[in-house]
Amino acid sequence: MSIERYNQPMPYEQKSEKDVPVDTYYNGPAGEDIQPREEETIRALKSRQISMIAIGGAIGTGLVIGSGTSIARSGPGSVFIAYCLMGVVCFGVLLALGEMSTKYPTKKGFAGHGTRCVDPAFGFATAIIYLCKYLILSPNQIVAGSLVIGYWNQSINKAVWVTILIVFVIAINTLGVKWFGEVEFWLSFIKIITLTGLILLGLIIDLGGVPGQDRLGFTYWKHGRAFKPYKSTGDTGKFLGWWNAMVLALFAYTGSELVAITVGEAKNPRKTVPAAIKKTFFRIIFFYVFGILIVGMVVDSSSPLLAQAAKKGTSGGASASPFVVAIKAAGIKVLPSIINACILIFTISAANSDQYVATRTLYGMALDGHVPRIFRKCTKRGVPWVAFMFTGMFMGLAYLVASADALKIFNYFVNTVTILGGLTWVSILSSHVGFMRGMKAQGIDRDTLPYKSPFQPYLTYFSLFMIVLVCIFKGFDAFIPWDYKTFITNYIGIPVYIIAYVGYKLFYRTKAVKMHEMDLTSGSREFHDIDEEEQDDLHYQTLTWKEKTIYHIKNW
Repeated sequence: MSIERYNQPMPYEQKSEKDVPVDTYYNGPAGEDIQPREEETIRALKSRQISMIAIGGAIGTGLVIGSGTSIARSGPGSVFIAYCLMGVVCFGVLLALGEMSTKYPTKKGFAGHGTRCVDPAFGFATAIIYLCKYLILSPNQIVAGSLVIGYWNQSINKAVWVTILIVFVIAINTLGVKWFGEVEFWLSFIKIITLTGLILLGLIIDLGGVPGQDRLGFTYWKHGRAFKPYKSTGDTGKFLGWWNAMVLALFAYTGSELVAITVGEAKNPRKTVPAAIKKTFFRIIFFYVFGILIVGMVVDSSSPLLAQAAKKGTSGGASASPFVVAIKAAGIKVLPSIINACILIFTISAANSDQYVATRTLYGMALDGHVPRIFRKCTKRGVPWVAFMFTGMFMGLAYLVASADALKIFNYFVNTVTILGGLTWVSILSSHVGFMRGMKAQGIDRDTLPYKSPFQPYLTYFSLFMIVLVCIFKGFDAFIPWDYKTFITNYIGIPVYIIAYVGYKLFYRTKAVKMHEMDLTSGSREFHDIDEEEQDDLHYQTLTWKEKTIYHIKNW
């Protein structure tokens, strides 16, 4: 490949005397150091890292711990159906992101797609909602980590563990995206190993592989335990139980869209993002759908142990996990402590990635002109340091764990996360609808897309319909009986979303994007695709057999 290809000016840049030669921006054949442009992050995330981050971002305490609450309330049958249906919706969101992010691999995040395809005010509202979500989630995960450590030692003040976790998150995020990608790769790898082991152990328990215990099969699905009533009796109660399972499934799946945030720092997003999304689909089937089926088979939804675990929540550490409830019921010792260590890794990984997302979201807002330009400033490692300092201050909220009353107030904010995540999905799918309508209005064939997703436009419309329904009716239990605190935490995200949209629109006098005037060309080649395959082949040939083994393990 000729180096002259890289020396053409990029569409969105103007030449100046200060411009850095383009061939120094990426790892060339000689292995030069990656250097960022002024006020720009670095494209340094590798394919294997993005692929692992895609599933690692989706796997969290919502599945490992939160699923216990769902099974206790609704029964395994309702939860299984809810996870299947919400899995389809999640896949629809990922496919929509795949099409837009590979066509426009922008550093503005998916809020930039809203600005392009719907309305600048819509892009701003999307970014605000997503930023609010992760400003809450990052300190929440640090709080969860400190509480999980309390499983082993209650004597040390939890503020000490909060400090240690914050220092770790700051260190990884300030070292640059190459370090972040590598750390998240291995943390996500541990997540996958842990969940795979728990699912296999659950299958062994269910099939009677534990001494002294008979084969369970679907024993816990019989005698009305598969579909439990919630907040009411009879069929109405069972329907409400299933709907509550849908809401909790949404919470478990949110975070899957993290892969779209990494697009701005991927070496070759047109190749890596579609591959990551395809792999994520099969991982969703295995970890979520198959995993929730197994845990529903080995845990009795009416068990007092499960009720106690559900009541503890994340603060209970391993003891709050339905997997651990099944392990204890089977009489297996030692494992709960090991699983608690794995859950701690889950929370550390989540805190790390959540802080990364918060920083890049604010940085993307600066690129989109929604916040002051100062938030675009980056270090030599490509870290948006001003955005990081601003979002990093919110990690200090984790110190509220030292006070029971303050922590209770903070938990009210945490309960808003599900609606913020749901509104984010509404924005992504709405942007994709506008994107597809714009292409149709301008006579652009979908076959010209770098990545053309299947089942369109039907899957996007179905996913949008379902997620809007969940967002509207997710807080039904606030009315049975009426509880104003639950109502506010369930729906406060909606007025924030509307105020952000209307306020921006009135202040800046923006107009909705007309389909035939939609900009479907600029930014589609915001960077030069990097042909890494030849370089990888040459590098692979120079490796020893030991290095080749390690290479295959890391790129499996």
